Amino acid sequence: MTFWDILLFIVSCLLIVIIILQESKEDAANAFTGEKSAQLSNQKKVGIEVLISRSTTVLSILFFVLTLICALFIERV
Repeated sequence: MTFWDILLFIVSCLLIVIIILQESKEDAANAFTGEKSAQLSNQKKVGIEVLISRSTTVLSILFFVLTLICALFIERV
């Protein structure tokens, strides 16, 4: 395993953990119908929700970039 593989593994694990930490605000019934609650659409994220949301975005972009690096630029045996 190369440095890039280990880094990709760590980012993948962190991304899984941060996604699991996110709180779902939708009702399970609305998830299948695609209907969004008007009350939830007007709520703003505060505190830890903002941190988790930004962390998810950063880790997702990092995961995508590392995956491309590992797939295209690292020579495999």
